[in-house]
Amino acid sequence: MAVTDLLQAARSGDEAAFADLVAPYRRELHVHCYRMLGSFDDAEDAVQETLLAAWRGLASFKGRASVRTWLYKVATNTCLNLIRTASRRPQMADPLPASAPEPTGSAEVTWLQPYPDLLLDELSDRAAAPEARIEQTEAVSLAFVAALQLLSPRARAVVVLRDVLGFSAAEVAETLESTPEAVAMALSRARAALREHAPRRASTDSTVGTASEARLVRLLTQALTAHDVDAVVRLLAEDVRIAMPPLPAVWQGRDRAAVFLAEVAFRLVPRARFVPTRANGQPALAVYMHDAVDGLWRAGGLLVITLDGDQITGLTRFEAATMHPFGLPRILPDDRSHD
Repeated sequence: MAVTDLLQAARSGDEAAFADLVAPYRRELHVHCYRMLGSFDDAEDAVQETLLAAWRGLASFKGRASVRTWLYKVATNTCLNLIRTASRRPQMADPLPASAPEPTGSAEVTWLQPYPDLLLDELSDRAAAPEARIEQTEAVSLAFVAALQLLSPRARAVVVLRDVLGFSAAEVAETLESTPEAVAMALSRARAALREHAPRRASTDSTVGTASEARLVRLLTQALTAHDVDAVVRLLAEDVRIAMPPLPAVWQGRDRAAVFLAEVAFRLVPRARFVPTRANGQPALAVYMHDAVDGLWRAGGLLVITLDGDQITGLTRFEAATMHPFGLPRILPDDRSHD
């Protein structure tokens, strides 16, 4: 059925027609809400509220813009409302051993969650316009999403709509009930803030999925499995950054990384298996911890790897609860070669 026919049927109260009308946009709306909120779970809630608001407000849609543009307007304002009303305090993280090294800093964005590449692959080509300044791989990287959270909510919306999605200044102004001039000023300030807050970029599109990346991930997996601190450190950049959301602590530098591995990672996880996956356009490892009681390998967390050339510049470990959208098993099949 054509879009105009679906729209007419939906306006007549046909819920199935409305579902068909919005179905092509669900994934990109979810990614949009994820960029705005920094949390996969919060984005799920935001999309549901967006579609409910769109259904209730369908009569107000005059058709001057496309259905897609209208849905983005609803989604953006839904996210802004959620940010205003929601508490951003995440669940408490497990305490670290007393021997853990002192962190070198703290992360303000403790609610950050990973986004599976498996779902990002569902995005259509229309998810970014030629006018967008930010490459799609960078636009979903952990560093970029975290830096977005440090902007004011409206500035965040301006950057995502203009620089990621390529919407015009007039479209953004209408979405935010502002003016093109105000949008331009907000965008200029937001770009400057992003340059200040965003750490070194992750690998560019040309390095994603290359033999070099695969080799680094393989060597890291081997070193982690063997608890070989020196082998891990050899793969790290001098200013490597380690984080463990929702824990606010950050450890930076090879020396701190070595102590962290010995006194935290390998102490808390004496035996582990690793399954390669991808998150936020970056390589990742699903971590399975050995249960000494029943001998099973249970999901224990997700390690997202940030690369720059032939070095690892960041390791971000997420808790096991964030693994559910990745389609990974909670328990690995028995493999006695790992016993």
